[in-house]
Amino acid sequence: MTVYGHDEGGEPTTRTPENGDGRGSAMTLAETLAAAETAAPVESLDVIARMLKEQLGAASVSFLITDFTGGSVVRLGAAGSVETDEPARRITLRDTLYDDVIRTQRPSVEDKGDGALVQIVAPVTNRGDAIGLLELFLPAAPDAEVMRAIGETAHALAYIVIANRSFTDVYQWGRRTTPLSLAAEIQHRLLPASLSCEAAQFAVAGALEPADHVGGDTFDYVIDRDTVQLSVTDAMGHDVDAALLATLLVGALRRARRAGADLAEQARQADQAMREHGRQSYVTGQLLRISLIDGRTEFVNAGHPWPLRMRDGQVREIAPQIDMPFGFHAPHRYRVQSLDLRPGDRLVMLTDGMLERNAHRLDLSDLIVRTRALHPREAARTLVAAVVDAHHGHLQDDATVMCLDWHGVDQSQRDADTGADLADASARRRGRTVAGR
Repeated sequence: MTVYGHDEGGEPTTRTPENGDGRGSAMTLAETLAAAETAAPVESLDVIARMLKEQLGAASVSFLITDFTGGSVVRLGAAGSVETDEPARRITLRDTLYDDVIRTQRPSVEDKGDGALVQIVAPVTNRGDAIGLLELFLPAAPDAEVMRAIGETAHALAYIVIANRSFTDVYQWGRRTTPLSLAAEIQHRLLPASLSCEAAQFAVAGALEPADHVGGDTFDYVIDRDTVQLSVTDAMGHDVDAALLATLLVGALRRARRAGADLAEQARQADQAMREHGRQSYVTGQLLRISLIDGRTEFVNAGHPWPLRMRDGQVREIAPQIDMPFGFHAPHRYRVQSLDLRPGDRLVMLTDGMLERNAHRLDLSDLIVRTRALHPREAARTLVAAVVDAHHGHLQDDATVMCLDWHGVDQSQRDADTGADLADASARRRGRTVAGR
């Protein structure tokens, strides 16, 4: 249980509100993190659960992790009780309290009265990446201080999950509500560890729905001191062959990028890798680089579908000069082009799986307009889900979207509030209450 502050000596502390019998305790933030680190990676969740049970008298505490699609969550039990048989038992999010909390990023309190346990669900999120949910059942309605502490504990839990998921497969298992093919396993490992990220100047998120026979789509992003870079790529073919081509291309792009290469050199090295090792195959792609100093935006289009930009309620296709896909054995070069990006714009980068076959029945531009108020994470998820629905759940090609909201270089500080202004959560309970930021 964590209410953060400092003691007289300046040491960060976590205060525990007094429980029913008047008991209370204090623990430094360092001690809280040390307790989680001392446990085995999968048991670090139990440390938080035990703290909440002991200090709030909670009847139960659960962590629910979001699956790969973002459309379901999986409840992870206590260590020793986690059954990791495939597939994981999922809870579909659509039209549920869980969906409300993830979509709005606002904790929810449900008090049915008549002596029933009170349900609290709080988002477990880091920089816009919706990792999952913290769910508690308490014997009595929480006050403002308890709600604030639960929100902060959920935020701290996000860091604990991130720190421990590289050491155990339990978190990966929880994200798999359907067994992955070998191609899908390779494909998912190419994606960034967090599918969404927020900064002062921008928010970005990606969503990918593999086809029945994986088509080799990938997306990537990275934030450096002075730039943010994005890429969307689509390897030719299907299944393992396409996944291996995607691996080759993503590896070449990351290698060049991490060596400090500009967009033209990144494209050149990716093309060279494909021509030397791609076995006469090719990959289309789009590379984007935005300066966080002056907002200057440049991109390379390697035979890829054009991006869409929403500005002032209007969606327009950006028509760039189109260069050859990576890997074509014909003389060519890659041109770095300028892109007009202004504060308030939403940029949507996609693959052709969003445009083909039954997807033509969708008015994608209209859907982008109708989802403008949503966080890029939810907008990307909605766009991909609409294409999946149009294909009755069976895609012929991967459907991939990256959604970028550009706030502008004048923004210097993002809102990282984790629920500190949830003081009216319990006061505004009316059966089911969602406390706002």
